[in-house]
Amino acid sequence: MPRAILLASTALLMAAPAALAAGYGPIGGQPAGGQMAGGQLTLTRVLLSTGGVGYFEYEATVSGDADLSLEVRRDQVDDVLKSIVVYDDKGGVGTIGLAGAEPLDTAFRELPFSAGDLSSPAALLNAMRGAEVTSGGSRQLTGRLMSVTEETVRLPGSDGATATRHRVTLMTAEGLRQLVLEEADALRFTDPAVQAQIDRALSAVAENARRERRRLTVHSRAPQDGQAAGERRVRVGYVAEMPLWKATYRLSMAQNGQPQTGQPATGQPATGQPATGPKEGSGALQGWAVLENLSGEDWQGVDLTVVSGNPVTLRQALYTPYFVERPEVPVEVLGRVLPTADEGTVTLNDARPAMRPQSEASRAGVPPATAMAPPPPQATPMAAAPAPMAEPLAKVAPYGTAAGTPAMAAVRGAEAGAAEGAQVLFHYPQPVSVPNGGTLMMPIIARALPVERVALYQPGTDARHPLASLRLRNDGDTALPPGLLTFYDRNTAAGAVGTTAAGSTAYVGDARMATLPAGDSRLLSFAVDQAVTIDREEKPGRRLSRATLADGVLTLSVTDRQSTVYTVAGAPDGDRSVVIEHPRRAGWELAEPADNKPEATAGAYRLPLAVPAGKTVTLTATLERPRQERIVLTDLSADQIAARASAPELPPELRQALTTLAGLRAAVAEKDRRIADLERERTERIADQDRLRENLKALPAGSDLHKRTLGKMAEAETRLDGLTRDMTTARAEAEAARQTLRERVKAMVI
Repeated sequence: MPRAILLASTALLMAAPAALAAGYGPIGGQPAGGQMAGGQLTLTRVLLSTGGVGYFEYEATVSGDADLSLEVRRDQVDDVLKSIVVYDDKGGVGTIGLAGAEPLDTAFRELPFSAGDLSSPAALLNAMRGAEVTSGGSRQLTGRLMSVTEETVRLPGSDGATATRHRVTLMTAEGLRQLVLEEADALRFTDPAVQAQIDRALSAVAENARRERRRLTVHSRAPQDGQAAGERRVRVGYVAEMPLWKATYRLSMAQNGQPQTGQPATGQPATGQPATGPKEGSGALQGWAVLENLSGEDWQGVDLTVVSGNPVTLRQALYTPYFVERPEVPVEVLGRVLPTADEGTVTLNDARPAMRPQSEASRAGVPPATAMAPPPPQATPMAAAPAPMAEPLAKVAPYGTAAGTPAMAAVRGAEAGAAEGAQVLFHYPQPVSVPNGGTLMMPIIARALPVERVALYQPGTDARHPLASLRLRNDGDTALPPGLLTFYDRNTAAGAVGTTAAGSTAYVGDARMATLPAGDSRLLSFAVDQAVTIDREEKPGRRLSRATLADGVLTLSVTDRQSTVYTVAGAPDGDRSVVIEHPRRAGWELAEPADNKPEATAGAYRLPLAVPAGKTVTLTATLERPRQERIVLTDLSADQIAARASAPELPPELRQALTTLAGLRAAVAEKDRRIADLERERTERIADQDRLRENLKALPAGSDLHKRTLGKMAEAETRLDGLTRDMTTARAEAEAARQTLRERVKAMVI
């Protein structure tokens, strides 16, 4: 649409109409700046950052020494103390004064009571025990406070209601006297000094409650070059917390591909004439910054800039007094003194810099006043300082350049280093007025950008249908900040965006746009494409690429494969350019399709697929992961080795070797089973001997049963001797079988 329309729409302030009627004009009002009277700083420039802070710059024109006053909110003082900076064309800055924070506990530091004691009369009287008071009314008493005791009394009547009273005990000339605080007509301190302390404390509480703003005084010094002091410009800026400004976009795209009326890409002020904008494959993009003025004061004709970036923003309680905790040590008591023995003196080396008490400047004979003097004024007051880095800290967006930064005033203190960060500035070319609490929409971009329609399939978003999306490419010189984008479709090209005079405009949907760097593109999804259906089929597998056998270790080089077949049924209403996001996996590589290297995001590959209208197309995406398996064959049983030998993917010679090893391993297992059987029988024979030995103890000597038991024990002993010989032979045979297995395993190299 014409730039005149664009700039006129910028005047929309989403604030109360009464605020506009109060004299706070829209964008395009009176220029900022001008002469400042009475040392009063006037707000001339505002810069809002996506870091949640804003930079506020005030300006005044002064001559000679001047004191400039600046008021800020109480909650902004910490940020102001952290970031305040003074720029001066010719002079310098002396000091910056600010009334102390004066916390409430400071006001009570020298009083005999605390702020909490003012919560009730009873608490104050208890805190002031010993002070002299006088009660008024029919019963007048004068005495010193001893105590205030709380008591509960039953009220007249049968309902059992009670009330709390405070009984005050006074030491009078007649002795102890009491009165009820709630029944006394008046009670005052007789000492005027005590009464003054209470009045001062109550005033401090009231002042602390209503003090919401603080006044800073900037002492500006006249030039020190001896020339006549003339008028000069002084700027004071600081950074304070502000609401985050938001970016929103509108993208309009014609369906018939004819040219639309759009905005020029230069970002210059409108001429009132339409410019040729996007053609086929491009869209008219409007970007707006939505911001709020919650600074506590009205912006009248200020220079406005918004900054997109991710700066580090910090806070610190600089306005709050802090006291160092110091350890308490006992009081020194004089006792016996025992001096140490003198061991003589040593001669210090005067050339050692660590032992010299003065600085290099003082040793060179430079007086302290000269060493601390500010640098001499520059020959050219506005001469720019050398750039501390090759690249600028911020890049200016097409709407123009922000006002030049003047030379920094001379400050008596250490010089700070420069911070680096990539940011994009959007500077509005005309003064802006926004009332305090108002909302403003400021245009940040209005130009044609290349656009491509695609169908984006994200299985995690919708398992059956792709998302109707746009691929938006930023062919400009500056990045675009993140924000929401509203997409409009037009079936004709004439007329401004959003009108129906020469054609209809349809709202299609909204999309989320991340930061779009210059030269990069983003896929913006705004709806579900129900006309396209996608099915998936997972096919896991593995492939053996190499197998080796050496030193009894079988090494297998295996490639795991995970194939996914996407079957896409095209839309009947037209062709689709489908982009399938296939998930990426750590350690896996895309092996298919292998025609070209696809785009990839942090979590997925983007595989393009052309789908004709009404057709069904398939795409196979295969991920591969190479790995190695090391198998120690001597740790496997005969059955496990035989199972490995039966794998058809192994080479024939390796399968034969494994079959041989399985037989040798079975022979060793058979020998081990023979040894186990002999061990079991031997254990049984020994247990039977123990049983017979116990029986002999109970049998009469020489009896038949005794003789028979002795015979059985002899047979058992004979069998045990045979088992011992058999076990020796079996162990030798088993060891021989193991040795044969080890030798064969070691000799096998395939």
